[in-house]
This record gives sequence, C-alpha cells and structure tokens, in this order.
Amino acid sequence: MNDPLSAAAPPGAVDPAFWRDCRVLLTGHTGFKGAWLSLWLQAMGARVTGFSAPGAVSEPSLFALAGVADGLEADLRGDIRDPAAVAEAVYAAGAEVVLHLAAQPMVRRSFVAPLETYETNVMGTANVLEAVRVAGVGTVQAVVNVTSDKCYDNSDGRPPRAFVEGDPMGGHDPYSSSKGAAELVTDGYRRSFFSGTGAAGDVRVASARAGNVIGGGDWGEDRLVPDIVRAAAAGAAVPIRRPDAVRPWQHVLNPLSGYLLVAQALMGPQRDAAARGWNFGPSPDDVRPVSFLVEELSARWPAPLRWDVDPGPHPHEAGYLALDSSAARTSLGWTPGWGLTAALDAIVEWHAAVDGGSAGARETTLAQIGRFSAAAT
Repeated sequence: MNDPLSAAAPPGAVDPAFWRDCRVLLTGHTGFKGAWLSLWLQAMGARVTGFSAPGAVSEPSLFALAGVADGLEADLRGDIRDPAAVAEAVYAAGAEVVLHLAAQPMVRRSFVAPLETYETNVMGTANVLEAVRVAGVGTVQAVVNVTSDKCYDNSDGRPPRAFVEGDPMGGHDPYSSSKGAAELVTDGYRRSFFSGTGAAGDVRVASARAGNVIGGGDWGEDRLVPDIVRAAAAGAAVPIRRPDAVRPWQHVLNPLSGYLLVAQALMGPQRDAAARGWNFGPSPDDVRPVSFLVEELSARWPAPLRWDVDPGPHPHEAGYLALDSSAARTSLGWTPGWGLTAALDAIVEWHAAVDGGSAGARETTLAQIGRFSAAAT
C-alpha cells in the first residue's frame, strides 16, 4: 500500500491512525459500496467483521473478485431482518464502530417487492440499533446508518433545489419512503437511548445520506454504469430510461470518506454535535442529467458505445435530486475528493485494468484508494 495510508491525516481527512486496530462491524459488506469500504478499512489496518445475507454476492462481484473476505476478521452471514442474528453479530464482533450499509438498494425492485424493502430497510435498521442498545453495551461507541438522498420528500411540483438535512423525510416509492422511515427510526433511537443517559448512553449515532455513487466493480441491477458496462461487453446499445433525469453523481470513495469522517467525529470531543444526519453529495457542477454521464463515459470508453431511450413503461422516479453538503464541509472538513471527471476516468481505468487482465480487482481497487487518500493529504 501507499505511504499516505499509514501517515497521520490532517483535519478533514480520513485518519489511518484512528482506524488502525479499530474493531468495526460492517453490514452489507458484500455489496458494491461495502466491498470498497471493506478494502479501505483493511488497508488502514482495521479489524473488520462483515455481516451480509447468505447468497448476497452477485455474479460477478467486487467482493469475490477482490478477495475481500481474505482480509476480514470474520465473514458472518445472516438476515438483517432477524433481530437475533443481528444481535449475535454485534456481540461477536465486539465492535467499537458499526457501519450499517445493508439494504435493499433498488428503486425498481421496491415496486416488485415492497414488503421485503420495508422489512430490510426499516426493520433492518431498527434491528441494528436495538442490537447495539442491548448486545453492544460496553463495546460500541459509534454507529453510522447509511441511507440515501432519496430519503427526502421529493413531491411532484417541488421546485428543483438541493436538499438540506432539515428537510422533511418522505419518498414517492417504497424504496425512498423506506429510507425516510429508516431516518426516523434512527432519530428516535438516538433521542431515546443514545443521548448520554442509560446503559447505552455512551453510544453516538449518526446517519449519512448520499446517492448515485459510481465506480469500478459495480455490477448491480438497474444502475446506469453497470448497464453501460454490460452493454459494452455485449456490443449492444445501452437502454436509458430517463436521459433527462438529474442526479448528484460522485465516485464511491467520496461518500465513503464522509462515512469514515462521521465515525471519527462520533468518537471525538464534539461527538454530541456529530450525532445527526449528514449529506454527502458532489459539487453543484457535478449534478448532471443521465444523458451527460452516458455521453462523457462513451467518450472515454475504449470501444464505441451506443445508447437508446427505453420507452418503458417505467415506475415513478424523481426528475431532480441533489444534496446540499454545506454542513459536512463546514463541520467535518469533508470535501468530495474526486469530481465527476476524475470519477469517470477512474471507472474506465478500473475496467481497462481488470476486464483487460492487466491487473486484479483487489490490486486496482487498493491502488485507487491509495491515490484518493494521497490527494486528501
């Protein structure tokens, strides 16, 4: 690994010294974001226990290709909807920090499986917080619950503007409303149990809201960059549902750095102030329509890419989403380390190396983490 990962970090940067030997429970560690975060934590010397559903690894998957399990303290499998299984994982991990990423993450799937979506995203969050309250006493000090930019009430007719943390929770579709509900559950537990009183009073809890993350190694269903990668491999046109939809695109390492900074703050001298909701979004210049992203990625791809408008029908999706991250910038010193241009370059670089066979997924991912970390210091 690069030296910057073992050097002291300035304010506003992820601190490798904080994470070295830190015991972390990471739920959803087999997913796209979870695999990137697992590797980053491993690179800093954290002792990571992962907890994900049995069979949660897709094919292909960054988790498998990068050998993420090889660097874990434990690779636990269980259902986030099962309170006993979650409590057992919290107890077994002996974690100081819990990073909760496990979720049903797809808007379109939430229309097909709404009950699963609510059970996973709402009760799964409640199960994690209850397990911390009961089984994590004396060990857990910080919890970061990762939700989504779609947790906010984005009613039709709302003037397009970036959401701030105090905006109402809501959501038109089951996925979005489940994330809004998860935020309310988190706030309820924070006020009732994790605010300085009771057996679990030393725990501090925050939520982190980000969306439309992109990066190498994502093969998720119904996501733009994976759809492009699959179409390119097949020599087919990319079907685009809403080329005019505007989204806050950012490389996956940007919000992950925010999650890590929040956890650090929750165990620092200003931990009470850090126990709140936080937005992690790109700069306003990187809030772009889908068509822009497709055209920019097409210009970088080594082979020609074509795209067509998919006529549908399609379920409801918000036309405009953006996040105001002023609070994170001011209070945490967080900034998005890579802009959209750097993010797109990194995606093409990742797939050229891994798909082309010149480097492995683990090596390539760790190299990009090292470069991102070096730029922050």
